[in-house]
Amino acid sequence: MKIARYRLNDTVHYGVLEGETLQRLRGSPFESLTPAGPRDVLADVQLLCPLPAPRLFAVGMNYVGHIAEAGAKTPEIPQFFMMPTTAAIGPGETIVRPREAQIVHHEAELAIVIGRRGRRIGVERALDHVFGYTCANDVSERVIQNREMGYGCLLVGKAFDTFCPLGPVIATGLDAGNLRVRASVNGSPRQDGNTSDLLFTVPYIVSYLSQAVTLLPGDVILTGTPSGVGPLLSGDVCEITIDGIGTLRNPVVDESA
Repeated sequence: MKIARYRLNDTVHYGVLEGETLQRLRGSPFESLTPAGPRDVLADVQLLCPLPAPRLFAVGMNYVGHIAEAGAKTPEIPQFFMMPTTAAIGPGETIVRPREAQIVHHEAELAIVIGRRGRRIGVERALDHVFGYTCANDVSERVIQNREMGYGCLLVGKAFDTFCPLGPVIATGLDAGNLRVRASVNGSPRQDGNTSDLLFTVPYIVSYLSQAVTLLPGDVILTGTPSGVGPLLSGDVCEITIDGIGTLRNPVVDESA
């Protein structure tokens, strides 16, 4: 099942994507998947970020290939960081390279969407708390990021407004351990990996984070990026594609002076 959040005639709805139509839902999919009746035509709606102002958690250095690419030490535990809700944008929205930007990179990622509240969740029960998955682009300003990491922290390099595109839909029923994850810029392939290369699996990530944090419906957890990260410049169009979910497409511009 693919669930979209969208705007039609100045009203926001959730709906189940069925071909070129959306079966409108009565309310939030985290409460019920009951149809509301009307079907909306996909071409008539504006797809939005699948979650309104989500809490954003992310794991760094979680693909074996990317760890080797970065020349980094293999983590013994998930390397978590957070981003503000204002980083999240939806399909077609613009990634803004901030005035401070020197080197901005894309990072294609599978994002977990939590569907059920929980804390101290066992690995064996972790998938019971997962609602579905979406595409994410963990946009990163590398100069700031590297300076921060030199002091043992990470926030601003990942936290600029628009730096976490999500979408185009939330897909349910996927095998998160075997999904192809790709990124392209202006149609040229950049990243092509598979979640089978994850150092820490989706159930482990969910369980580990929940030992400290009560996970809530609508929380988003980015799972890391495969090798092949690269620059984003003004005028570029970046596409993140994941099997079973679709393609998240965002243009890039420089922030106005």
